[in-house]
Amino acid sequence: MPAIDLNADLAEHEVWTEDDAALLDHVTSASLACGFHAGGAGVMRAAAAACVERGVAIGAHVSYRDRDGFGRRDLDIGPDRLATDVVAQWEALVTEAAVVGGTVSFVKAHGALYSRMATDPEVAAVVVEALAGRCGAVVAPPASAVATAAGAVGIRVVAEGFCDRGYDARGLLVPRDRAGALVEDPDAVGARALALAVDRGVTSVDGSWVPLDVRTLCIHGDHPGAVSRARAVRAALARAGVPVRSFVADPW
Repeated sequence: MPAIDLNADLAEHEVWTEDDAALLDHVTSASLACGFHAGGAGVMRAAAAACVERGVAIGAHVSYRDRDGFGRRDLDIGPDRLATDVVAQWEALVTEAAVVGGTVSFVKAHGALYSRMATDPEVAAVVVEALAGRCGAVVAPPASAVATAAGAVGIRVVAEGFCDRGYDARGLLVPRDRAGALVEDPDAVGARALALAVDRGVTSVDGSWVPLDVRTLCIHGDHPGAVSRARAVRAALARAGVPVRSFVADPW
């Protein structure tokens, strides 16, 4: 049975929370907000320390400079500014993680930047070229524009699926303001994780089957009830005999 990584987007509050810490007990990698859409130096350091304590791989959750919109507004940023902002976020997390003995191993874009990189080759190239020589892996949707851009500069792409989000028939995430965007029931999230990990796909909101070949599954840390959903995912994967390992430690 192929292994799967389970990741969470964390450190998206002003302080490190008990819920975030509890969620870390169920995941194998964590993307930590770097201050541009949420978080800050103090919570980055606390989150990195918690990751080190649990052996959870650390990634930089970079975004547009958009705290007011939580990084979910699609902004037109010039390539030089975007590259500078991405590197600044990476270096900020690297600095805070180093203080507690941690290493930042990968990058995952947040919100609007994540979606834009998936479909816009120019934006994808700006981000991965800015990170070349700094990080070894980038988490992105399967079959996205990121794969070509990252391959050109020697950065590994780790394809990601979402346990707690709905997909349309094209294999794209349903926009958050539409019906079916969020999957909140823990049992349904666990079943979706199993479908992604074992069957390599999901049922879309219109009932069609969508093949998705992914190597990491995401649980959103900012969604209420995230800990219960992560617990359900681990239980479902365990029952099916699916090994759960960090893609950083086990590069299968």
